[in-house]
Amino acid sequence: MSTIVVVGTQWGDEGKGKITDMIGEETDAVVRYQGGNNAGHTVVVGDKEYKLHLIPSGILYDNTKCVIGNGVVIDPKVLIEELDYLAEKGVEVNNLYISSKAHLIMPYHRSLDKAEEIRKANGKIGTTGKGIGPVYMDKIGRFGIRVEDLLDENVFRAKVVEAVELKNLILEKVYSLDTFEAEDIVEEYLGYVSRIEDYITDTSLLINQEIEAGNNILFEGAQGTLLDIDHGTYPFVTSSNPTAGGVCSGTGVGPTKIDEILGIVKAYTTRVGEGPFPTELEDNIGEYLREKGHEFGTTTGRARRCGWFDAIIVKYAARINGLTGLAITKLDVLDDLEEIKICTGYEYKGEVITEFPTKEEVLKECKPVYEILPGWQSKTSDIKDYDKLPENAKKYLARLSELTDTKISILSIGPKRNQTIVLDNLLNK
Repeated sequence: MSTIVVVGTQWGDEGKGKITDMIGEETDAVVRYQGGNNAGHTVVVGDKEYKLHLIPSGILYDNTKCVIGNGVVIDPKVLIEELDYLAEKGVEVNNLYISSKAHLIMPYHRSLDKAEEIRKANGKIGTTGKGIGPVYMDKIGRFGIRVEDLLDENVFRAKVVEAVELKNLILEKVYSLDTFEAEDIVEEYLGYVSRIEDYITDTSLLINQEIEAGNNILFEGAQGTLLDIDHGTYPFVTSSNPTAGGVCSGTGVGPTKIDEILGIVKAYTTRVGEGPFPTELEDNIGEYLREKGHEFGTTTGRARRCGWFDAIIVKYAARINGLTGLAITKLDVLDDLEEIKICTGYEYKGEVITEFPTKEEVLKECKPVYEILPGWQSKTSDIKDYDKLPENAKKYLARLSELTDTKISILSIGPKRNQTIVLDNLLNK
């Protein structure tokens, strides 16, 4: 039995969906522990492509339990749309479990999210406008509405009325925006109950029972380490903890029950949204990475900013998460390049620093210090054996492992399940 956490080690979009799906085939339960529908992942199965935002990718396996933990924030309308989308794809959703303690995204959260981005103008965070930040604010402010509240009409109505009274004042007085009618929200959200009530349960109890039964459990988050509310590039971060520590609070599972922590990392670096990005390439190489790597957001369609591999941030992620292995994705994107650069340090005020500075004012003044390696200029996407990779590709990967002080467990060389080389089976230990 193994419990494995899959985390992003950059700014998200590292390819967690594919790796989660691949490992999920051998697990008994896949658990989402934070975030909302502000992120997504794409899974390719044969000639079919699945774009998921809330439901764990394990849903593609008939016997895998898929759990949305208490740390996730849920827009029920989006969840139901995703259920319908899977049904249209021929996927039966029989093993979905939703935490009764997860918080609900309400219509006023989305309005407040968008309004605040407009107010900040050039200082905006670059949110998706899905209401994620405001719902986490209500959660921490003890003003939130949870999934379990939907199951008691009187409780739900009372909480909505109280919330709308305050939110309308803010929308009207601060942002000069239209307000909401509490009863309209109540009617809309109670209409969702019949579609999701059978999935609602005490997921902490469920997960712990699965662990005690000796089953394999996979925990997946959204976004990445550098977007963590505590350890990311604040304030250009998400509103939750995508790092491995978020698993415990986001699922109700103790830290002593976690066996492996797998960090997902692209063979280069991307970022969506605002904020400093030391290795960003605003030239033809950056455009090449974007086009060859199909670097456009699953949820928003926004073009991702692209740059060279930054060993400083991945080394930082290894420390913050306590990584036991790395899964390198999209190595094939680099196949045609004559030379490849790795950032091994930052030049800041005339000195070279090798530890990641999370302070925005420092990071935005950092210039990358590069190590240049020769490319391999041959196709890797059809290779099934690590030893058959081009020598320069193996040297590149060895250097990434050395610089981040983390072994490589999995190598992805394309979007399909079979375009994967497993070096270390984390489930069979």
